[in-house]
Amino acid sequence: MQIRKARICAARAAVVLSLSLASWATAQSYTITDLGTLGGAQSYAYGINETGQVTGYALTSGNLYHAFIDSNGSMRDLGTMGGAQSYALAINATGQVTGQAYTNNNGTFHAFRYANGTMQDLGTTGGGPNSEGCSINDAGEVTGYSDTSGNTRFHAFLYANGVMTDLGTLGGYSSIGYSINNKRQITGGANLSDPGQDEHAFLYSNGTMSDLGTLGGTFSEGLGINDEGQVTGTAFTSARLRHAFLYSVGTMQDLGTLGGTESMGESINGAGQVAGWSNTSSGDTHAFVYADGRMQDLNSLVDNLSADWVLQYGQGVNAAGQITGYGLLDVQHHAFLLTPTPEPGACGIALIATFGLLRRRRKRLGTV
Repeated sequence: MQIRKARICAARAAVVLSLSLASWATAQSYTITDLGTLGGAQSYAYGINETGQVTGYALTSGNLYHAFIDSNGSMRDLGTMGGAQSYALAINATGQVTGQAYTNNNGTFHAFRYANGTMQDLGTTGGGPNSEGCSINDAGEVTGYSDTSGNTRFHAFLYANGVMTDLGTLGGYSSIGYSINNKRQITGGANLSDPGQDEHAFLYSNGTMSDLGTLGGTFSEGLGINDEGQVTGTAFTSARLRHAFLYSVGTMQDLGTLGGTESMGESINGAGQVAGWSNTSSGDTHAFVYADGRMQDLNSLVDNLSADWVLQYGQGVNAAGQITGYGLLDVQHHAFLLTPTPEPGACGIALIATFGLLRRRRKRLGTV
C-alpha cells in the first residue's frame, strides 16, 4: 500500500511538473547578431525574409545612406538610381527588395524594385515627382505611395505586371500602402472625408479599400499584414494614446505597451507574432515581440546581449520567428538580427523530469 501511494504521489507530482515545464518551455529566448554598417557609423534594418536575409540602409564611408541586403552576416551595398542615397524597406522570399532611391533629376526620389543585381525605377502615378516602395510580396508586387500632383498629395499604389495603380483613399486626400501579402491584400493608412478624423488603417482587397477603424480615437495605421489577413499597426485609444494593435476577423485588439504610453506594431508573421516598439515606464523606447497573448521586451529575452546594446525598434519578423530592427550600440544606431534559441520541446522536458522523479521515488522505497 505504501509503495502504491508513493507511486500515485509521484505520478501526480510529475503531471504538475510537466505542466509547469511545458509553460516554461514557451518562453522564447534569442541570440543577437550585429549586422554592422557599410563603412560608416550607423545602420537600420526594416525587412526580413523567410531565409533570414535582412534589408535596410546604412551609412557608407562617404557618409551617405545606401540600401543593403545582409545574408549570413555579409552586408551588400545595393547602390542608387543615379542620385546620392537609397533606402530599402522590405525584402521577399527570393531576395527582391523595395524602397526609395534618389534619381539624378533635381533631388527627386522614386520607388524601386531590386532584383538580380539591378535597381529598377518604378516611376510614379498621377504626374507627381516622388514615390516610395514600402513592401514587396513573393510575386514581386509592390505597394507604397506616390505623389499624385505637385508635392502636396500622395496616394497608395499597387505595382503589378509593370503597372503602378493608384488605390485611392477613404474619401480624403492622401493614403499610404505599408504592407502587401501574397494574396495581394494591402494595409496602410488613408484620410477620411470627415475632417475630424485624422487617418484610418485600411485593408485593400479585390479592388476595395475597407476602413479598419481605431481603438476608440481618431487615428490608426496598418503597418504589417500576413497571408491570413491579420493586420498590425498603431491606433489612438479614446485617451489619444497610440497603442499597437492586432486586427483579425473584424476585431481590433489593443496590445498594450511595455509600461509606457505608446507602442506600435510594425510586422506580423503567419503565426500572429508581432514585432514592434513601445515606451517603457521610464520613457525609454524598447523593441518588443508579441506572442502567446503577451508583449515582451526583447531586451530581456536575448541571451548574449551586452551592456552596450539597447534594442529600440523591432521592424520585421519571419516565419521562423527571427526578428530584425535596430537599436543603440554604444551611441550609434546599428541593425540587428535576433534568432530564436533552440529549446527542447515541452514533451521531452516533461518525460525527462517524470523519469527522474519516479526513479528517485523508487530508490527511496528500495524498489530499484
